[in-house]
Amino acid sequence: MPISVLVLTGAGLSADSGLATFRGAGGLWEGRRPEEVATPEAWRREPELVWRFYQERRARVLQAEPNAAHHALARFESPEFTLVTQNVDDLHQRAGSRPIQMHGSLLRLRCERCAHTLEDRHSLDPQRFVPCPVCGHARLRPDVVWFGELPFGMRVIESLLGRCTHFLSLGTSGVVQPAAGLLAVARARGGRTLVQSLEPPEGLDARDEYHPGRAAEVLPGLLERWAVEWARPAREETSR
Repeated sequence: MPISVLVLTGAGLSADSGLATFRGAGGLWEGRRPEEVATPEAWRREPELVWRFYQERRARVLQAEPNAAHHALARFESPEFTLVTQNVDDLHQRAGSRPIQMHGSLLRLRCERCAHTLEDRHSLDPQRFVPCPVCGHARLRPDVVWFGELPFGMRVIESLLGRCTHFLSLGTSGVVQPAAGLLAVARARGGRTLVQSLEPPEGLDARDEYHPGRAAEVLPGLLERWAVEWARPAREETSR
C-alpha cells in the first residue's frame, strides 16, 4: 500500500522560535485568559482590547525565525506528504513548506462586511484599526479562527485523514478541538500514529509511538530516520 503521511503541528514548534504558546506563562494576558480575547463576542464587546492583543502577537511573529524543526519538515515534503498546522504564524512558509493553516493566519486580515482578505505585515499600530480597502468598513479583523468558529479546510483534512497510512502529531497539546481529535481518528482507522512533543499530550494512547523533547532538537533526526524507513517499502515495490 502506498504511504500517505498527514502531519499536524502545534505551538510546540513555534515555541522553539521564541513564540510563546497560546496558554503560556499561566495563560494570562493583562489579567485575562486568552479565551477572553479570542472570541467573536470579545471582538464585538471590546474590539480595542482584542485588536491590541493580536497586534502584539503579529509583531512577535515578524520578529521570529523558523527553527530546525520547520526546516526539517520543509525538507521532508513530497507528493505523499501533507502538512496541517494549528499555528497562525508564517514560520512553516518561511522555511519552505505549504501548510494548510486550519486556524488561519495572523498576517492576514479579513473584512466581516464584504469578506475581503489581505496580507498585512506593516499595519502593526495597536491603537489604530485597519479599514477595509474594498468596502470601507471601519475595521478588519485578524483572519484567525476564534473559539466558537469552524477551522479552515476541514473537508480537505478529513479526506486526507481517511486515506493516510501515517499520522504525525508534532508539538501539539492535544487540547483544542477539533484538531485534538485527529490523532484518535487516524489511530482508529488503522494508521500508524507518531507523536512528538515536549510533554505527553492529552489523548496519548499506548498504541502511539511517542518521542519526547523539544521539536527543534528531536524532530530533524526523527524525520530523517522515518524518511529512510518509509522509502524502503516503495523501493521494494518498484523492484518487483
